Amino acid sequence: MDCIFCEIAAGRAPASIVYQDDEVMAFMDIIPVLPGHLLIIPKAHYRNVFDAPPEITGKLMETAARLAPALRQATGCAGLNCHIANEAAAGQEVWHLHLHLLPRYPGDGFGFRFPSGYGRRASRPELDEMAERIRQALHALA
Repeated sequence: MDCIFCEIAAGRAPASIVYQDDEVMAFMDIIPVLPGHLLIIPKAHYRNVFDAPPEITGKLMETAARLAPALRQATGCAGLNCHIANEAAAGQEVWHLHLHLLPRYPGDGFGFRFPSGYGRRASRPELDEMAERIRQALHALA
């Protein structure tokens, strides 16, 4: 396997490390969207949230919550996005689970594009039907 994030976690590839413990590591993104862009990874290899145990994805968010105040103080950012891309359809390009911490600034030019039709309020029956499908899948996976 040729995984740059595994190489970073093992100390075999360079990174500007901000934080690490036994399970996770946070470092500066080498191609930052905005100044202060951090990545948080599990040290163990997981492709994405479909592959990782819930406690690992929880640890990524716990680490994000710990780093967020320091990131705001260090950068002066006005806000923060947390983002995980899972699979190519969602924009994943590195096949090791990672959470982006993106400091946001007024007028920074970054944003998400929404598909045409966004803004239409879903009907309660549509929402209830999808909720039931997800509950059934959750039960089947348990």
